[in-house]
Amino acid sequence: MPQTACSGTMFTTPSGFSPHLACAEPGEEEAPQEGPGPGPGACLADGPPITSASLDTLIQNLVPTADYYPEAKVRKFGPKILQLLTEWTETFPSDFRDEKMVGHLKDIIHRIAPCDEAYWKTLNQVLQKLSQRLSLMSQGEESIVKVSLNASSDKLVAFKTKPPPIQKDILSICNDPYTLAQQLTHVELEHLSRIGPEEFVQAFVQKDPLDGTQPCFSDQKKKTSNLEAYVRWFNRLCYLVATEICMPAKKKQRAQVIEFFIDVARECFNIGNFNSLMAIISGMNMSPVSRLKKTWSKAKTAKFFILEHQMDPTGNFYNYRTALRGAAHRSQTANSNRERIVIPFFSLLIKDIYFLNEGCANRLPNGHVNFEKFVELARQVGEFMTWKQVECPFEEDRAILHYLHTAPIFSEDGLYLASYESESPENQVEKDRWKALR
Repeated sequence: MPQTACSGTMFTTPSGFSPHLACAEPGEEEAPQEGPGPGPGACLADGPPITSASLDTLIQNLVPTADYYPEAKVRKFGPKILQLLTEWTETFPSDFRDEKMVGHLKDIIHRIAPCDEAYWKTLNQVLQKLSQRLSLMSQGEESIVKVSLNASSDKLVAFKTKPPPIQKDILSICNDPYTLAQQLTHVELEHLSRIGPEEFVQAFVQKDPLDGTQPCFSDQKKKTSNLEAYVRWFNRLCYLVATEICMPAKKKQRAQVIEFFIDVARECFNIGNFNSLMAIISGMNMSPVSRLKKTWSKAKTAKFFILEHQMDPTGNFYNYRTALRGAAHRSQTANSNRERIVIPFFSLLIKDIYFLNEGCANRLPNGHVNFEKFVELARQVGEFMTWKQVECPFEEDRAILHYLHTAPIFSEDGLYLASYESESPENQVEKDRWKALR
């Protein structure tokens, strides 16, 4: 079914946990670690690897003082600061949309650059690339607003008491399943390319009760517009599929559209586009579509049931996760962008990250930062960041892409009206609903 933007209420079953993580069930205390652990004066570089440390210890190992310097020479310490600033601005550019943060960045640059002439060139490149990324982000947000406005106007049309006549249909725009699957992959990768890791952080950010510091950002509103736009795209594709099936007046035509989308879904699976695959299956399983029994009886549905089995939620989506691992392995050993494509079922990815974040404490009972939790979060988000950087190898078809973004879609009421017009209500509940809608 169509999804909603991420929030605690949309998640019902935990998923994606790694067994080695120190996660506590709700209301259950975590077992304290034996021994005192690294104290404020401990050095993280000494001894065996540790899984936690106090925030004071982390800070003391990073900040130089009169008696302690992380590196003996500036020429050794400087490159690490450069690496930190480079990775920060590349990975979380939205942090620097705030003028105050840009001011802090420039202040750090003016402190470091005089240490070595080569630093000036590197730091200027950091600022130039940051400016370019912020410009691209602004352009992306403008296009999101434009598409959202188009979708909103379509929605208003769809709420009329009788489904509006729609002149075009998907088969008149594209009758080749593989081509449509390629264009859907274009849309998916375009959305993915705009989602930064900071949106995952903002989506699930919580104030640490042990952290008494004030926020360093002047604007604490969640910056999740790209993530939310991606969820809206999934919902639009669900409703577009359902609309295309319910729209034709003749049963034979509706069955033809069902078979077409089954083939599109299969091609999406072969490509590695699991998000479009799930949206198509969800659209075909919406009640106004699934109730069209006479239509389904005329369609060849064997392949559809196979695809449904692949995306079956049983066993915490075991079949899907197996297929996803296969696609991820293919991507790692790929010689072309075509084989590198991995587009996960996004709502399930969000659920995995949500439950990992909610089910594992940021701090251990002794007050130490839970390194293992954040390493696992970084692994899952980092894997996503790798997948989203793939350039789509398929040629764009602007006519198809325009149709996918702007074609009118029925609201849920509009879908039921079209469904009842195609196949009359079979029971009293359906008859009452049809009467109310008319």
